[in-house]
Amino acid sequence: MYYPFLFGGYGLYLLFSLPALILGLWAQIKVQTAFSKYSRVRTLSGLTGAQIARRMLDMNGLHEVRVERVSGFLSDHYDPRAKVLRLSPEVYSSPSVAAAGVAAHEAGHAIQDSQAYAMLQLRTAIVPTVQIGSWLGPIIFILGFFFQADPIAWLGVGLFGLTALFALITLPVEIDASNRAKQWLATSGVVYNQEMEGVRSVLDAAALTYVAAAIQAITTVLYYAFLLMGRRRD
Repeated sequence: MYYPFLFGGYGLYLLFSLPALILGLWAQIKVQTAFSKYSRVRTLSGLTGAQIARRMLDMNGLHEVRVERVSGFLSDHYDPRAKVLRLSPEVYSSPSVAAAGVAAHEAGHAIQDSQAYAMLQLRTAIVPTVQIGSWLGPIIFILGFFFQADPIAWLGVGLFGLTALFALITLPVEIDASNRAKQWLATSGVVYNQEMEGVRSVLDAAALTYVAAAIQAITTVLYYAFLLMGRRRD
């Protein structure tokens, strides 16, 4: 019996996923290049990423949100459950243009949380389900596919499809946080006009990585579906 998943599937998978893989690689290169370039440019204000995040939070009445240092390169994130904004060492203690952009972006997520921004709430709510679906979905799909149990295979597609849904929901969340960061930095006096080009460069490159992640998740779901529908036609 012929299984395209085993034989022709690799080429077919590349056909579906290669554009997203190339875009993802390009996006990562842009992020690292932009961050590396503007992490060497000191802001005229001399404020560190942690200080900028703290000031942005306080100016929006979010005094209860803590700003903490966390290990890992560009591991910056906001935890809406713990109300903690965690910054990587490269951002937390650096007075650079890159650090300013990243710190303000994460503070933007805290502001979204305080204002009950719908897409952030939805993303937070589905995280546990997505974590299960992302690893269980492909396993169920493979079992259903090889044992020719299409309903089980489609269940696997549906579970993994939650990953694509999560990636799509993430896009407006991240873009909105970046827009909040840019607006606040441009009007607060923390970053000067000539420094905003670097902020935009870093944040726009980061946004591209989320676009690539969404495209890659969607194309993987389409690949699974194509295999199942192709076998049905055979």
